[in-house]
Amino acid sequence: MKKVYTLAVLMGLSSLLFSCQDKLKPNYQFFPNMYESAGYETYSESGAFKNGKEGQLPVQGSIKRGFVPYEIPNTPAGYLASKSITTSPLDSTAVDSEKAKELFEIYCAICHGEKGDGKGNLSKREKFLGVPSYADRDVSIGSIYHVETYGLNAMGSHANQLSQTERWQVAAYVLKLKSEL
Repeated sequence: MKKVYTLAVLMGLSSLLFSCQDKLKPNYQFFPNMYESAGYETYSESGAFKNGKEGQLPVQGSIKRGFVPYEIPNTPAGYLASKSITTSPLDSTAVDSEKAKELFEIYCAICHGEKGDGKGNLSKREKFLGVPSYADRDVSIGSIYHVETYGLNAMGSHANQLSQTERWQVAAYVLKLKSEL
């Protein structure tokens, strides 16, 4: 009796496997582009753009939503002009001191030290020499923001890592550290 059941199960499985295959009538492909996509060469010309060569550029003078342009240029004169900015555009409720401290410890303390004394791990190991202490510098909140945005001397720009609001918050935190030194 067991052999009959086993034979029946095997016959049923084999009929299921071979009944779905018909070499004379191939299956339909819905959305064939998903199976056989066209290959494009990187940086090649494309008919998707107006002139066929380059992508569309934004309209002259347009800015992305939520972005506030920083009008001071990246020049020595611009740095001096930024020193005249003594107030942050953020109101007091927008400044989160805990978040500013966290951002400072992530991006700045490795060189400038947790207290802003210029004795961070990289300067202790002499990877970067001459990292200034905030106590020795004549800075304002605007000049700190300017340096965070464009960089100065060996310090690079942090505009890609920090948003505008975060840079203003870190600048306020740096002034707080300067007052404590």
